[in-house]
Amino acid sequence: MSEQKDINTIGRRAFLRNSSLAGGGLILGFSWLNSCKPKQVTEAEVMEMPEEWFEINSYLKIGENGVATIFCPNPEFGQGVMTSMPMLVAEELDISWEKVLVEIAPYNAEIYGRQFTGGSQGIRTRWEGLRTVGASAKQMLKQAAAKQWQVPVSEISTAEGVLTHDPTGNTLGYGEVASAAMEVEVPEEVTLKSPKDFKIISNSKKNVEGKKIVTGKPMFGVDYQYDGALVAMAEHPPAFGLKLKSFDASQAKSMPGIVDVFKIETYSDDYERNFFDTNAFTELVVVVGKTTWEVMNAKKKLQVEWEPFSDYEYTADRFGNKSQVKVPGGLESSDAHYAKMEELAAKPGQVVRKDGNPEKAFENAAKVIERSYTCPFLAHNCMEPMNFFAHVTDEGAKLAGPLQAPLLIEGAIAASLGLPAEKVDIEMTRMGGGFGRRAYAHYAVEAGLISKKVKAPVKLVYSREDDMTFGIYRPSYQATYRAALDENNNLVAFHVKAGGIPETPIFADRFPAGAVENYMAEQWEHNSNITIGAFRAPRSNFMAGVEQAFLDEVAELAGKDPIEFRLELLDKAMTNPVGEKNDYEADRLAGVLKLVRDKSEWGTEKPGMFRGVAAYFCHNTYAAHVIDVVKGNDGTPRVENAVCAMDCGIVVNPDAAANMCEGGIVDGVGNAMYGGLTFKDGATQQSNFDRYRIIRHSEAPKNIEVHFVQNEIDPTGLGEPPFPPVMGALANALYKAEGRRFYNQPFINEKPPIVG
Repeated sequence: MSEQKDINTIGRRAFLRNSSLAGGGLILGFSWLNSCKPKQVTEAEVMEMPEEWFEINSYLKIGENGVATIFCPNPEFGQGVMTSMPMLVAEELDISWEKVLVEIAPYNAEIYGRQFTGGSQGIRTRWEGLRTVGASAKQMLKQAAAKQWQVPVSEISTAEGVLTHDPTGNTLGYGEVASAAMEVEVPEEVTLKSPKDFKIISNSKKNVEGKKIVTGKPMFGVDYQYDGALVAMAEHPPAFGLKLKSFDASQAKSMPGIVDVFKIETYSDDYERNFFDTNAFTELVVVVGKTTWEVMNAKKKLQVEWEPFSDYEYTADRFGNKSQVKVPGGLESSDAHYAKMEELAAKPGQVVRKDGNPEKAFENAAKVIERSYTCPFLAHNCMEPMNFFAHVTDEGAKLAGPLQAPLLIEGAIAASLGLPAEKVDIEMTRMGGGFGRRAYAHYAVEAGLISKKVKAPVKLVYSREDDMTFGIYRPSYQATYRAALDENNNLVAFHVKAGGIPETPIFADRFPAGAVENYMAEQWEHNSNITIGAFRAPRSNFMAGVEQAFLDEVAELAGKDPIEFRLELLDKAMTNPVGEKNDYEADRLAGVLKLVRDKSEWGTEKPGMFRGVAAYFCHNTYAAHVIDVVKGNDGTPRVENAVCAMDCGIVVNPDAAANMCEGGIVDGVGNAMYGGLTFKDGATQQSNFDRYRIIRHSEAPKNIEVHFVQNEIDPTGLGEPPFPPVMGALANALYKAEGRRFYNQPFINEKPPIVG
């Protein structure tokens, strides 16, 4: 079990102190990237009592009226950090939640550190820093009050934004001493609360932007307005493997409202791309006009000729590790992909872990089972398509729009515009979905280049078809599993070999590694010119489902209950683990299995209900699901219930956390049942929702229960972990309902098809 400390000591070096004040208030900041470097902040803008607040690098402001505002450091796209992060500050500050406002911070990596949303890292990486901001501010307020009263600090207590001198009962509001507190030195050490003393953390709070969202207030990048801004759209190659040869823009230019039509190139040949500079189509034809409708109509009049490209390479820098990326030419098709995956799966792969003697164990086994699984490419399909605003002048560039990782795209923008990074100002907006897609912000580079060319402010807008056919995608994967049982139906050997186009999904050190004496993991890859990238719970979104579906088959072969079979293995991993690299805690994984077993009343027969279970560890969190499938009058199966058990450590905002899990479950059911992007001669065969199936309201689970393991472990990830095991639980439930196993996603395409 992970160790949890009730008291954390944080040095003053972890803080940034701003000397500028608004209304005599106090502002503190914390940067986890600069936690070992003292820094005087001179650029942070302090706003007067805004209507809302956001988090990015935890800035706390206290006004004269006692209201606190925090700048939200991490971009928000629905995961709820704009509410949960301020809760951390308010808790340690000892202020009433009703006196807290949130505002999104401007992009400034020097001040705010790594302003990034992804990898389920938000609360996990800000947990200590944001609480320390609140605790330090509280201590400084106490010192200011002590000086005013001429009493020892130890005699002062705080509650609900009020300082009390305990011996006399004298009180001061935080706002009354905020100015004086600014003159107090940041404390060398602060004591953070024990979880048992929390009053705000672990108590549900409503989304601070909820009303704006449901009333349609302009908040998202696509809402961004700027006087005199033009509208731009881009024409990209119709297939991966093609590049621009020539174009005729004469008809498009003659259309009403059109300002210009031209070519842009996003990355020069000598540009060294970073990990998130992924972009399949670097040469685009751009149409710029006065309105979206006029630009869309003019774009249809473009006459563009494309041609195949040959193999090429470019240099990429993956967080300091440089490599040559090889991009193969050719027009690829899904049928060829699956044939290649089948071919490579039959060959020896790269062994990435081997325990014991699996070859011998399989030879001597009483029973052996082998199964293979596949999944297609997936499009992210954010509700808000890609868009970005840019205004580039000789003096600098202002850009605004939805980004998951502005720090990781700033260099590309600056290089493409020929400007120093300090001349590029990026404003972050709320995102209408991300799921990894908005970490690859080539569209921001494109907007900047377009604005520079037309010498005017421009908003670049993608249509849904642009968004779905431009990349970036979840890769297509394949995995083959083998398991060996002895004469007593004990699992004695386990072998997994997995690969994909163009990357492998393997996690060699995850369960059941460590629970089987003879274990082997192999991997393989096949390169492609189809651009791929992070998709909610990368790689886990395939491996969890297929692993858990296979374990159910092994349990059935052994004649054991699926949950008890897993718990037996986890008991081995706890009492006598194999290897030293197992990246999960067996007791916590067993804990969510036991919780979901109890809450779902597993083992109780429910007429007409077909149940499946799955459990998985990823992003430092443990998830287990039980899915109940029923069959309609026409025989079509649908998900009736889902019971979810999570161990993500301390839950900051329980209602929001439950919402996150509910969304992950619905997303998992939808992608497993219906999601799929296929290619023919390099072109996507699905370019909108008429052909790319998204889960419908009637297909979502009718009931979802979410339960959290109660502990005092520091919070871990939650945006991604509920998602991956859903596929396995659904596959196992469908087996019970249909009497056959499901090996290839999406399940709707399995033969015979799932129809009434």
